Amino acid sequence: MRAQIEPDYETARKRYNGILEKILAYTDYCDEHGDESGEKYRELENELHAITGKDMSKFDLWEWWEADGAENLAFDIALPEPRLVPDITKDELREIIERMTSFEPQESEDEFLDEFYDRPNFACEGGYFTEFLKLNFKDTYDFKLFTRHKRNGVITELDAEEITQFLWGKRA
Repeated sequence: MRAQIEPDYETARKRYNGILEKILAYTDYCDEHGDESGEKYRELENELHAITGKDMSKFDLWEWWEADGAENLAFDIALPEPRLVPDITKDELREIIERMTSFEPQESEDEFLDEFYDRPNFACEGGYFTEFLKLNFKDTYDFKLFTRHKRNGVITELDAEEITQFLWGKRA
């Protein structure tokens, strides 16, 4: 798949340690001093926004331990947002959908990629490819395509080809 479609792991790799350190330092500060006013939280949001350009309001910097942990939060923040790709092909779309629906693990010699490769592929709100589809298939994207449905009395999921056809929609 073309680089402009793939998640930018190299930028995420460069940003990751610094972002993780800031999140953990904030947590340590709160454990020791609290942050009732939210002043330190806003400082952290501003610092992370300065590093990434991302809207930090979509991330829970305060209670990350109740979600996926500081490491996954730091990766999600470090990973650049998806780009608009107006000339995406149907085959590229199908590959994205297959990644999002197959949960095929990847193993390489790269510890960072092995740790986080699958994260952008999760079909979840805020996930890289979920956001990519929202951006690039505004007219046909619906998160419900990735959830279970009752068809003919049976609970089932759409397969990658069905989702691809639906998203490709009017382009066909």
